[in-house]
Amino acid sequence: MADTPASSGRLVSLDQFRGYTVLGMFLVNFVGSYAAVKTLVPVLCHHHTFCSYADTIMPQFFFAVGFAYRMTFLHRLNSTGPRTAYWHTVKRNLGLLLVAFVIHHLDGRYDSWEKLHAAGLAGLWQTAFHRNFFQTLTHIAVTALWILPVIAARPTTRLLFAFFSAVLFHGLSVWGYYDWVLKRPGIDGGPLGFLTWTIPMIVGTLASDAVAAKRPWLIGRLLVGSVAIMLVGYGLSCLNRVTPPNTAPGTDWSALLLEFPFVAPTQPINIWTMSQRAGSVSYLTFGAGFSLAIYALFVLACDVWPLRVGLFRTLGTNALAGYIIHDLVNEAVKPFVPKDSPLWFVFAAFGVSLLICYLFLRSMEKQRLFLKL
Repeated sequence: MADTPASSGRLVSLDQFRGYTVLGMFLVNFVGSYAAVKTLVPVLCHHHTFCSYADTIMPQFFFAVGFAYRMTFLHRLNSTGPRTAYWHTVKRNLGLLLVAFVIHHLDGRYDSWEKLHAAGLAGLWQTAFHRNFFQTLTHIAVTALWILPVIAARPTTRLLFAFFSAVLFHGLSVWGYYDWVLKRPGIDGGPLGFLTWTIPMIVGTLASDAVAAKRPWLIGRLLVGSVAIMLVGYGLSCLNRVTPPNTAPGTDWSALLLEFPFVAPTQPINIWTMSQRAGSVSYLTFGAGFSLAIYALFVLACDVWPLRVGLFRTLGTNALAGYIIHDLVNEAVKPFVPKDSPLWFVFAAFGVSLLICYLFLRSMEKQRLFLKL
């Protein structure tokens, strides 16, 4: 817990963007499991067969982490030297892994000493790390460690590293990892998901460079880049149409196009489908581009224009605390919201949960208490 000013030296667009992302996380994590939402507002749910609004939230966290990671690492590198900077980053992310262990837990439950003894160390190792542990905080920590060798490198090197990570993940998926993750079923790409979560994190580092350089037409550059990345992600997803179990639908080129993101597909899913569960290359590429587009709008609204949203500021400057608190609050509120509740009641209950979370975080902000790793 650090006593840190909430405003000194901070980039307003990044804090506001992060606050918006935290609010989106609060929303989809609360409402996404309810029948009325799945029927009437399905874009707020995770479907694992296309990129819904709910699926855009997690890539934005990685984008924001990458943005701040590049900025703070270069500052520490210049002020303390390589050895201290790299060791500080390793310690910080190992600490985040410890937090992830407490928040996400491992797989397995042993009701008796006999069952635990029978499993042994080998049995514990084989089952403990299949699913639960590999969620948001774990993936952030592991991905940050994975890109550490290139975090201070030139943009071309970082892009090549992201490309290498994506190709490696896709190759492993072809060789059986894709089926393994879906059958578990895994979460967010499973143990090797960090390879594709590298994509939005690296894109965040590139956006950090662009903002730091203060080049002319910054917002236009960010938007053009975001569209290009989203088109690559969408193009990769269209390979679904010519990959088993699907076959090329004749000679009409338009028939090779898949439904746009945010629209449920009509084709059977495969390795190219945008899927948060599978951590697919197409999904994380599109998600990285979408994150960049949203951030560009915040640059315009907050760094060019004077927009300031107090709610976004409070959530954005204490995102880790918000992540931890919102799960605890939801556990207290959701037992009183049946799964078949009408839509208005679900959103009213979400309002209660959001208010409680906000009061906690606002109190911490007033006391200048910020949970940081």
